[in-house]
Amino acid sequence: MAEKKRPRRTRERILETSLALFNRLGAPQVTTADIADEMEISPGNLYYHFSNKDEIVFELYTQHEAAVLPLYADRGARALDVVDLWLWLHLLFESMWKHRFLYRDLDQLTSQHAKLRARFGALFRRGVGTVIQLGHGLAKAGAMRASEREIESLAQNVVLVAAYWSSYDRVRRSAADDVTENDPGRAAYQVLALFAPYLEGDARAYFDRLAADYL
Repeated sequence: MAEKKRPRRTRERILETSLALFNRLGAPQVTTADIADEMEISPGNLYYHFSNKDEIVFELYTQHEAAVLPLYADRGARALDVVDLWLWLHLLFESMWKHRFLYRDLDQLTSQHAKLRARFGALFRRGVGTVIQLGHGLAKAGAMRASEREIESLAQNVVLVAAYWSSYDRVRRSAADDVTENDPGRAAYQVLALFAPYLEGDARAYFDRLAADYL
């Protein structure tokens, strides 16, 4: 006899519905009343689980943080090649896409929510530290030649471009708000292009082959 699927709890449904609406319309444009209407529940039922929209936004952020942090795990000093970096960027952009509303309205959300701003700031710093480790790994493998200062600047630029890529890409393509197309490969290529001036040998040749696919 097939096991019955556990029905989703109201709290889970609120988060799922909110995420879909925020991604489609932008969090500032969605109210708790909109979420309740979409779910066909009363506002009171929603407020039983979340006191306000900020709580929903922060809960969704914690989901995103939990998904991203494993990508920021300490890599030590092991040597890496450019394929490792390419895969890492793919995984990062796939994770960011799921909660893309956070980046679409990053300035507004963090200016209105001090706790979210602090957590996002810490996440960005972890990201910078991870890219620095990746740079050191590429340098150790002989795939990249860059000074410590250049690697640190590169890491800041990588996190900057990654954070604002989805907003830029949506405007660049004049895409509708409800765009559902995800192209982590294009995003990863654009960030990898930041490394290109420092890549050498086979690593540079690999990047050039990728460029031929995307340009």
